[in-house]
Amino acid sequence: MNHQTRLGTALWAALFALLTANASNAPQRAKITLTRLDGGTVAANDLNVFSDTSAYPGQSKTLAVSCYLIRHGDDYLLWDAGLPAEMKGKPIDPKAPMDATLTLTLEEQLKKLGVDPAAISYVALSHYHFDHVGQLPRFAHAKLLIGARDWAAITAHPPQAHADPAPLLPWIGGGGQVELAQPDKDVFGDGTVVMLGLPGHTPGHCGLLVRLEKTGPVLLTGDVTHFAENYATDGVPTFNTDRAETLASLDRFKQLAANLHAAVIIQHEPADIAKLPTFPAAAE
Repeated sequence: MNHQTRLGTALWAALFALLTANASNAPQRAKITLTRLDGGTVAANDLNVFSDTSAYPGQSKTLAVSCYLIRHGDDYLLWDAGLPAEMKGKPIDPKAPMDATLTLTLEEQLKKLGVDPAAISYVALSHYHFDHVGQLPRFAHAKLLIGARDWAAITAHPPQAHADPAPLLPWIGGGGQVELAQPDKDVFGDGTVVMLGLPGHTPGHCGLLVRLEKTGPVLLTGDVTHFAENYATDGVPTFNTDRAETLASLDRFKQLAANLHAAVIIQHEPADIAKLPTFPAAAE
C-alpha cells in the first residue's frame, strides 16, 4: 500500500468515525402524542349566525367543543380550554339561539389519563372566545401561548367585543408567563407543534399543526371554520372580526392541508371526533 492509498484510507476512516459519532450524539426526536378532550357541547339553534350570506335559515346543529392534549417528550401542552367548568350538567335551553353544556371538566379527563393538571407546561389558545378559554384559570401555572393580536384585543381598554378578559387574569395581571404568536409560533423549536396565524374569526386567531410520527401531519382548525358544510363553502360567520382575513386564512389553511397531506380536524364538527382515537387513546 503506497503512501497516498494509506492517507486516503486514514481520511475515510476518520470521516466514518466522525459521522458515526455525530449520529450517536444526535438528540433523539421527542415522542409526540395527540389526545382529544371533550370541552363541552354547543346547541346552535340558529345556525344562520354562522353565515354572513344567510346560508342556513331555519337550521340548527349540535356542535362539539374539542380541546387537545399534546405530549411532546416530557412536556404537556393543552390546546384550548373549553367551556367554563360551572356549565357542567347545565340543561340546554332549546329556545335560546345558542346554548352550551359540559359533561366532564378538563381536569377530570386529565386525571383519567393519569396526567396531573399541574404537569401542563403550556396552554395554547386558538382565540379568546368563551368556549375556548372557559377552564383556563385551572392552569394558571402554565405558560400561555396566544396570538399577538388577540392578546392586544383582550388587554385593550375596553376589550374588543366578545373578548372576556376574566379567564386570562392570571396572565394579564397575575404575573403568569405569556408568549405571543406573531403570527406563527414553533412551540418547541423542532417543527412538530406550530401555531398558525389564521386571523379573521378574531384578530389574532390561530390554528395548530401537529406532526405525528405514525399518523402524519394533523391540522386543528380552531375556529377558522366551524363545521363541514361551512368549510366546504368558505362560509364566514356573522360575528367574525374581518371577512377578508377570514377568507385569506381559509385559503392558507386549505393550501397547507393539501401540500402537507394533513388530516384536517374541524374542532366544532362532531363527525371529525372519529378522525382521532377515542378517549383515552392517543394518536401517535
